[in-house]
Amino acid sequence: MRLIGEDGANVGVVPIRQAIMMAEEANLDLVEISPDAKPPVCKILDYGKFKFQEQKKAAEARKKQKVIEIKEIKMRPMIDDHDYDVKMRAIKRFFEEGDKVKITLRFRGREMAHQELGQQLLDRVKKDTTEIAKVESEPRFEGRQIVMVLAPR
Repeated sequence: MRLIGEDGANVGVVPIRQAIMMAEEANLDLVEISPDAKPPVCKILDYGKFKFQEQKKAAEARKKQKVIEIKEIKMRPMIDDHDYDVKMRAIKRFFEEGDKVKITLRFRGREMAHQELGQQLLDRVKKDTTEIAKVESEPRFEGRQIVMVLAPR
């Protein structure tokens, strides 16, 4: 097996017995680092300390990753201009935070007869968010509602 010493220097190819003896002399553990290599690579180190360092690296990696959430904005086809502006400000804030936005347009009662109004509203949302977002899923009908997903650019 190929052996790496406690200081990180390459000792070379040595028999397993000799590697175990060297590890015991240093009061450290013999750890197999790469079992698939020819010959396998082992290292003399403190196994407890090694596991602790691996745990810290994994925790640091988890801390740095950003979880993308999908925020939902619900609208109606006959939304007023001021209400629309409030919803658009919320959508822009969600994009600044790096989240995706799912826009749900719900039809009630006789509004189902005027689905073109809903389509026009979603086209307006698309046009207003063109520079800050891209359409991830085009508007599609799901029962009595139209759903569209936008993602930040």
